[in-house]
Amino acid sequence: MLEKLSFLENKYEELSKKIIDPEVMSNIEEWQKLVKEHAEIEPIVNKYREYNKVKRTLEEDKEMLKEKIDDEMKEFLKDEISEYEEKIEQLEEELKILLLPKDPNDHKNVIVEIRAGAGGDEAGLFAGDLFRMYSMYAERKGWKTELMSTNEQGVGGFKEVIFMIKGQGAYSRLKYESGVHRVQRVPTTESSGRIHTSTATVAVLPEAEDIDIEINPNDIRIDVFRSSGNGGQSVNTTDSAVRITHIPTGMVVSCQDEKSQHKNREKAMKILKSRLYDKMMREQHAEIAEERRSQVGTGDRSERIRTYNFPQGRITDHRINMTIYKLQDFLDGDIDEMIDSLITSDQAEKLKQVG
Repeated sequence: MLEKLSFLENKYEELSKKIIDPEVMSNIEEWQKLVKEHAEIEPIVNKYREYNKVKRTLEEDKEMLKEKIDDEMKEFLKDEISEYEEKIEQLEEELKILLLPKDPNDHKNVIVEIRAGAGGDEAGLFAGDLFRMYSMYAERKGWKTELMSTNEQGVGGFKEVIFMIKGQGAYSRLKYESGVHRVQRVPTTESSGRIHTSTATVAVLPEAEDIDIEINPNDIRIDVFRSSGNGGQSVNTTDSAVRITHIPTGMVVSCQDEKSQHKNREKAMKILKSRLYDKMMREQHAEIAEERRSQVGTGDRSERIRTYNFPQGRITDHRINMTIYKLQDFLDGDIDEMIDSLITSDQAEKLKQVG
């Protein structure tokens, strides 16, 4: 590990010189690539330098302890040595985590797809609650939310809602949300006060960039049709809705929320690209041996990952057996505590694999 860290420190020094070299700066594409690499290495190098500083101080204290000193100074040094030894252990763990292979999608925006599952109208209302929760979380993070496609149900809520969250590192935090979310509560329409169980599925896809995936125009069929649903008469007067079919996979994406056919087509293509990219990534991951795959990961779509229990005011994540008793705060977007625990658990699993 120390060899690798020393190599990264030397590389960081080289990159620091290169990115201020006028000759390198004249090639914008090359310069941007080097700046990105420099920024990725920086936190590791800073942590490694902190580790070396603590190690040097520890060695100095140990040397001083060998000298003739009074008892009070001896005790002080022993305490300090003990503190530094603990600190070194902690820094070594942090460095191991920083050296774990990075998910190439972590910096990306995400497309989130929420669909009502079992439970009729109540499942649609729960899908609406999840949409609100992620929108409020994005707001807390200073990220932007853009609605891509909706299929509303009559009593409020959604049969399906697709939206994009734009923000640095959105995928790194939201990728653990993919899976089946379950709610247990008394529906407002239920007079007898019986608890119902409903589900909604969440899929979090990294936004596909043009360099990630290229779609052959011959592989898609585009149909236009009149929008329907909650849009008033003006929505239905033109063929503004767009349906794109990807012939090789049979994937179909429809968008009709915008009044402009061009905008609907643009959004549908974004969703299609991200779904195809996600499919490609999943196929690659499936090739990795089962024992080397992270236990938390980004979750199987069919896996029940979390329960929201209203009578007890709790949220339980079944992957890491964690329960939080702050249901309303959680639904208001205060989900960082759960996400942090999922990330820690994922890192611990990956460290085991590396070890």
